[in-house]
Amino acid sequence: MSKANVYSAKGIKKGSYSLPAIFGEKENLPLLAQAVRVYEDRRHLGLAKAKTRAEIERTKKKWYKQKGTGGARHGARSAPIFVGGGVAHGPKGVKRTLVIPVKMKRKALAVALSLKAKEAAVVLVDGLDTLKKAKDAQNLLNKIVKNEVKDKKVRKFTFVVSDEAWGVAKVLANIKNTLVVPFNSLNAYRVFFGGLLIFDKGIFVKKSLKSKGKK
Repeated sequence: MSKANVYSAKGIKKGSYSLPAIFGEKENLPLLAQAVRVYEDRRHLGLAKAKTRAEIERTKKKWYKQKGTGGARHGARSAPIFVGGGVAHGPKGVKRTLVIPVKMKRKALAVALSLKAKEAAVVLVDGLDTLKKAKDAQNLLNKIVKNEVKDKKVRKFTFVVSDEAWGVAKVLANIKNTLVVPFNSLNAYRVFFGGLLIFDKGIFVKKSLKSKGKK
């Protein structure tokens, strides 16, 4: 069973906490890669559209007579061959949206959380909602980084907050390289690319993660 260190809101280490079963999912990198790809695809609207020659607002009158000019035969200036004409094979404004079943999405989240737990990149904070100033939040983060981050390449931090403690998001908003995510919006992409995960301990007390993994 994976464990994570617990800190108070002042950055004092209070021991460790046994993480729920969702942090013990079997490694499945192909599934995780699929979930990440679907998330990235759905982030882009893909609504780019180019006008065809039929949609260009340009005269449809024949440019010059068919024969006798010595030039190629052309019917209208809206043809793709001319500057300002339509686009022959441009984007249509219709996107093929990738989807992933709910069960696979939840399992991918469990896989991502398990990988973070194995890397010791999960930390719990007890009383996170008691933070009232950005200065206090920065001091907390500095102490966590000093004790938990061994790899200097880790420059990103994700706070996972319960609904009851969502007010702390305003306090954390101005801290550099920090993302605040509501627990209900947690997904495999945000976990995998989230750097060090700092959870509000209240999520675990209410067994929200346990129920999320079972559904």
